[in-house]
Amino acid sequence: MGAGTLMPRLAGLVVNGLLLGAVILTLGPLVWMLSVSLMSPGEASTFPPPLLPGRATLANYRELFAHAGMGRYLVNSIVLTTAVTLVSVCVNVAAGYGFAKLRFAGRDRIFKVLLGALVIPAQVAMVPLFLLLKQLGLVNTYGGVVVPAMASIFGIFLVRQYALSVPDDLLEAARIDGASEFRLFRSVMVPVLRPIIVTLAVFTSLGAWNDFMWPLIVLNDSDLYTLPVALASLSREHVPDNELMMAGSVLTTLPVLLVFLVLQRYYLQGLLLGSVKE
Repeated sequence: MGAGTLMPRLAGLVVNGLLLGAVILTLGPLVWMLSVSLMSPGEASTFPPPLLPGRATLANYRELFAHAGMGRYLVNSIVLTTAVTLVSVCVNVAAGYGFAKLRFAGRDRIFKVLLGALVIPAQVAMVPLFLLLKQLGLVNTYGGVVVPAMASIFGIFLVRQYALSVPDDLLEAARIDGASEFRLFRSVMVPVLRPIIVTLAVFTSLGAWNDFMWPLIVLNDSDLYTLPVALASLSREHVPDNELMMAGSVLTTLPVLLVFLVLQRYYLQGLLLGSVKE
């Protein structure tokens, strides 16, 4: 075997080894979390901690739903995530289309101001946003979570960049045929933007489901808590109960993981098409 043949094979082994190591580092904590959630109480606290449960049990999950009230928090997260995703996608898609294809005074200047706002940390706006929502009577309501998420600068930018690739001739032909602006948007643009809409919906739903800080600030009633907030509250009450906490973490992670796996093809299609179109 010559050196010219050995080097490519060695390089392939190194690359595959690095990729395997990255997969282990990524999936290892998730597998460990699932394993601990199936252990009996106190089993994960032994030394050395076991990698697999001695006797797998669903007692921790039953405890979550029976006494910790996780069923209510799961429904809260589903309802809130669905509402945020639907409202945000509708607003962002319409705004992105407007900035890309509609002509109005100050369009480019307004868009540049929006892009400039991207550099402002979200934490800076939390206090004035909370005071504004308090004046509107939206504190301790789901409206206080949905309203700030209605429009996303990143979402508008994502849709605008994708919509710029749609030929203007297609829209002009529809206008000549007598299509109204709303019908043009609904019947022409929305089908063309479908890949980026799915991508935006995945981004938005993941962000809304995993959001911890803002629901913690704006929701005071424990009955309105989402899963991440409820899990943090539960951890303060059951500090040494690692198995119960891991069961709660699995319950929080599994739905968004399944959604991502189901929509993965459309999500990647939207990203790839958006990256190659001019």
